[in-house]
Amino acid sequence: MIIDTHLHPTNLVDEAWRHTGEPFTGERLLKMMDGPYMINGKPRRIDMGFIQPPPGNTGYRDGNRRGREGIRDYMAYVASLCQKYPDRFIGNFTFNPRWGPEEGAQELEFHIREYGFKMVKLHANMHGYRPDRALDWLRPAMKVCAKYNTVVLIHTGDGPYTIPTMFYPVIREFPMVNFIIGHFGIQTGGNYSFEAFWMAMDTPNVYCESGWCFQSRIVEFARQLPRNKIVFGTDTPPNEPGMWLRELEMLCGPAPQGMDLDEDGLEDYMGNNIARLVGIEPTAPPKTQEEAQARLKDTYASTR
Repeated sequence: MIIDTHLHPTNLVDEAWRHTGEPFTGERLLKMMDGPYMINGKPRRIDMGFIQPPPGNTGYRDGNRRGREGIRDYMAYVASLCQKYPDRFIGNFTFNPRWGPEEGAQELEFHIREYGFKMVKLHANMHGYRPDRALDWLRPAMKVCAKYNTVVLIHTGDGPYTIPTMFYPVIREFPMVNFIIGHFGIQTGGNYSFEAFWMAMDTPNVYCESGWCFQSRIVEFARQLPRNKIVFGTDTPPNEPGMWLRELEMLCGPAPQGMDLDEDGLEDYMGNNIARLVGIEPTAPPKTQEEAQARLKDTYASTR
């Protein structure tokens, strides 16, 4: 099973990135997820994906409702997609503490209980706070994550507020919560991939997301990290997911570009690792072309 941890469908033109003149809807996203993508000679699709609003659509603008109502408004489209396509989409709640830390935590719990959300996203740059100093803003949501075993995905890779080690205080305060370092510490402002790597090596509840990381670094890090520490994520849009699948597939090749990874290990990176973190049953890789073709049309009962 291939599971993407990082997808941004929207029914509005993204208000910060503005990639195209047409919204990147859930249906457009599903078409892209369906591929097929050739992995070790077999056709595959992205079976499931964690979806969240584009972060630029989660800040306050004139005319917005306030508090929990405003939060529910910016999460509404993602919630509707999780109900419409429960076999393909898993909810990722965007927590912006500037709408109210307690209000955000209450809405996070509502989305977990009502819609089966299994992840929460922190984007300190877009929302304008220092995560190492704003612990009072983060604690209410982290307590909800601890209660429901909800994974936290952290945007990282650019200053001033999303350098990976700035999240150490909250990570250490909540060792019972699993944190994923988004983009492997790489984004518009820099390359903090070695910070992300050592955080995952040294901290039991820290994992790294593969997307945006350089291929040569992925193989270097995968050789040393425990196998469960890398999860697949693409940040689509703007990215195209096939290139990041290819980056992981390369691990099955010989050194120096690869590490002779077996297909079970690749399946862990592409989906089974995150499946185990959120309570979804892992699956073995398809053994034959026929099995791979059949899986392109699989319907899972639900992600909840």
